[in-house]
Amino acid sequence: MSAIDHYINAVIVRGTAEAQEDGSAAVEAHHLLLAIASLEDTAAHRVLTSASLGRQTIREALGQEFEHSLNAVGVSLASFDLPRPSRDPKHSPKVGPSARLALERGFAAATGKKDLRPAHLLLGVLDTEIGTVPRALVLAGVDRVGLMARARETLARESW
Repeated sequence: MSAIDHYINAVIVRGTAEAQEDGSAAVEAHHLLLAIASLEDTAAHRVLTSASLGRQTIREALGQEFEHSLNAVGVSLASFDLPRPSRDPKHSPKVGPSARLALERGFAAATGKKDLRPAHLLLGVLDTEIGTVPRALVLAGVDRVGLMARARETLARESW
């Protein structure tokens, strides 16, 4: 297996762990973003940290997005004492539609598999104007388009 194959596998495995931690039935794009933020020593990780987006910061932004989405439909999270998500150790979340699309966009951002690098996967996750990831980034005050530009610049000058 090539280095990128190992990296993709690590992102999916870590994304699955993030989904399990959330009690989610599926691994979605925001779980992949958390996974990318967790895997150090890559250009994708450096792009995120240059925008002060570590795993914990992203997790907090996703929490804000969840609360904001509930407020949009008239539900106040503060009004409820919600239990922690339940986890079924026998159930492994499957790759959901937003994660699948993010991976496809990341692969398409490269000119071929030999060119595929971690920053391409980050681009795939960031390259959407709708969904949990862009809403969370807006609430965190992050310029998603600027972050994508930084990822592209990194691809031009860094090999991994």
